[in-house]
Amino acid sequence: MNLYQDLIGISPVVAVSLTALVVVLIEALLRKSENVSFWVSIFGLLVSGYLAVYTYPMYSTAFNGMMAVGGYASFFDFVFVIGALLTILLSKDYLVKRRVNYGEFYVIVLFATSGMMFLASGLDLIITFLGIELMSISLYVLSAFIRTDPKSNEAGLKYLLLGAFATGFLLFGIAFIYGSTATTNLKIISANFGNYQSDFLFWFGAGLILVGFSFKVAAVPFHMWAPDAYEGAPTPASGFMSAVSKASAFAAFVLVFIFGFNGGNEEIRKAIALISSLSMILGNVIAISQTNIKRMLAYSSIAHAGYILIGLASANEMGKQGILYYSLAYVLMQVGAFGVASIVEKEEGKALEIKDYIGLGHRKPLLGVLMSVFMFALTGFPPFAGFVGKYYLFASAVQASMTWLAVLGVVATLVSVYYYLNVVVNMYLKEPSPEVAVNPGDMKISVFGKIAILGSSFGVFIIGIMPSLVMRFFEKLF
Repeated sequence: MNLYQDLIGISPVVAVSLTALVVVLIEALLRKSENVSFWVSIFGLLVSGYLAVYTYPMYSTAFNGMMAVGGYASFFDFVFVIGALLTILLSKDYLVKRRVNYGEFYVIVLFATSGMMFLASGLDLIITFLGIELMSISLYVLSAFIRTDPKSNEAGLKYLLLGAFATGFLLFGIAFIYGSTATTNLKIISANFGNYQSDFLFWFGAGLILVGFSFKVAAVPFHMWAPDAYEGAPTPASGFMSAVSKASAFAAFVLVFIFGFNGGNEEIRKAIALISSLSMILGNVIAISQTNIKRMLAYSSIAHAGYILIGLASANEMGKQGILYYSLAYVLMQVGAFGVASIVEKEEGKALEIKDYIGLGHRKPLLGVLMSVFMFALTGFPPFAGFVGKYYLFASAVQASMTWLAVLGVVATLVSVYYYLNVVVNMYLKEPSPEVAVNPGDMKISVFGKIAILGSSFGVFIIGIMPSLVMRFFEKLF
């Protein structure tokens, strides 16, 4: 491919990156430019989404095989665009409410999204590293965006320190892989994989990369940063960090371990299964005791990382399809749930306790119904997308003769019923007392907020009852 064709192939990420640079210029040259930055960001993401659809049939590589084009990369590009669009729509009124209405927020979201796109298209470990750093640095700033809030400052600091620590593991792993194979290109590594089966240096590097990625998806025991980071970040950004960045890390996970390392060896798969088990157990058990809605969703996101890791441990076709489907479903479910939380939240970060949701279903019927949809979907009840995603992931474990992992996943899901439905019970079956009741007038739902949460719930329902709408895009990915 020539340069022009290469640029066309990666045009979704080019569109997002150029939009981010344009918004930087707008912020530098115009005063009170928040509205302009908002609309330019929306327009740029819509263009990128169109280009992701346009490039999907290409199934090729760009820049001497360093980046994937079409298929797999375009699918994830579309998922990231959806997540970024929902986040920006939900953020407009939230930033005003928290008195941090700065256009730089949109710049950070756009740069993070472009980093995620590099992760999903990187067929070279150097591209993977560049993508993960661009995404991570943006998210460090995003989590500390509310500078007057001590929790937000703490969130950014913890995320920065532990994230930098994880990056060290990842970079050392890439160095060991290069030392063993004399290349960082995943296609070349995959083609010569038989030469590395007994190479200790190669598998040591693979183990370090596994640790680095496990930090990025907040899997146990590398999850320590996640609850505090998600609690302290602006609420719409928490949804973006916990769902969209997780999807991008799993996109890279699949490229490296399933595509590049041919599913890994038995020891690597066992290690992934162990991390998956610990994540499902710890995430769900600790989520039960949480009284803050953001911390509950944060610990549940650790459990969901465990569910998705089942597909990676299985390392078969059904597992790969389950990861892709669940990535889209989880972005819609989690961003939607955090979106409702951002609307209910009051100034100074108040009304984030689960008890503040008592009676919400009667006083704000739309919010109550939509939050219930997201809670049922996250639990895995049919006919929502969470059920189909978990079915594919658990079935992949059975297919890979890891039935015990599927059984553990089902048991963990049953545990999650308690804390997810606790939110629904509070909204509909408990009488509010004067001191905890949230004034409905405080929860003004703007047009942008309605578009975001209604769109998320509609997506969760539609791809749940018609999973073939998504699954047909998995027939050919590379």
